[in-house]
Amino acid sequence: MRVIQWATGGVGRAAIEAVLDHPELELVGCWVHSEAKHGVDVGTIIGREPIGVLATTSVDEVLALDADAVVYAPLIPDRDEVAALLRAGFDVVTPVGWFYPSEKDGAPLAAACAEGGTTLHGTGINPGGITELHPLMFSALSAKVTFVRGEEFSDIRTYDAPDVVRHIMMFGGPPEEAMGGPMLGLLSGGFIQSVRMCLDTLGFSPDAEIRTSQEVAVATAPISTPIGVIEPGLVAGQRFVWEAYVGEACVVRIAVNWLMGEEHLSPAWTFGPEGERFEVEVQGDPSAFVTIKGWQPETVEEGLVRNPGIVATAVHCVNSIPYVVAADPGIRTYLDLPLIAGRAHPDLR
Repeated sequence: MRVIQWATGGVGRAAIEAVLDHPELELVGCWVHSEAKHGVDVGTIIGREPIGVLATTSVDEVLALDADAVVYAPLIPDRDEVAALLRAGFDVVTPVGWFYPSEKDGAPLAAACAEGGTTLHGTGINPGGITELHPLMFSALSAKVTFVRGEEFSDIRTYDAPDVVRHIMMFGGPPEEAMGGPMLGLLSGGFIQSVRMCLDTLGFSPDAEIRTSQEVAVATAPISTPIGVIEPGLVAGQRFVWEAYVGEACVVRIAVNWLMGEEHLSPAWTFGPEGERFEVEVQGDPSAFVTIKGWQPETVEEGLVRNPGIVATAVHCVNSIPYVVAADPGIRTYLDLPLIAGRAHPDLR
């Protein structure tokens, strides 16, 4: 299957690596935002030997390619771009949206899928995995489910996107700037879809109320970080929570906990003895509690070179491609696709 990569940030570069290493996929094109990357061999962009595929800033050049699928991974999604790709005959797999869109929100892209005979699939790990796929998967081992949860605990110093961390996430600024910033709204677009997928699939009341919340922690002493020193009184930790209630009972909880380390914070948030991790919980008969390690780097320095959470997000997209290409046209979620699996290491095939 012939694949185009759209954007070459952290996820995009990792997706290119995964496509090149996948036995059923071939990279045939790459769109980039930066003029400096235009005409550059994609292998050079990701730090490998040249592969004979040149990056382009031209949307028209991309739309003219002969390809089966696009991994669409910009920082901010553009619905019109995705619609154009779908209408042009490309299936689209993306970690930036459309995990479980409402009929109204998905209608324009569903129309583009119908026009192009194509498929759109939103995936990743958070949202796009840990927040709906994994709670639903483990719920299959329980009856009478009363609550499911997916939660991230990460050191945000390992996220190598300093402009995003400072100017969009609002770390290192005053608390009122973070609380009034765009991050809760940007995150809610995906995480509320995760909540709704859990509610609908598990059969909780359609009248469930979804509530969102945000908290910040500030530095109590200077904290050295990749975005510079965070001075006392400025934001060094954030929590975002999305909860669904049936009456007074919380039935779904999704949360992210992002800290600039575990020292000099007020409130004195920590990751606890388990350290950085992802957690999945199902309360039912019987209940399940799962801790996932490995998607966070061992050190800040390792994370800035290659963050396994970013890689996992990209690989989940890439591994989905054969299943998405085989699917019927339309917006297809995890609920519509078969079990998605990785592929063996080249030395073991």
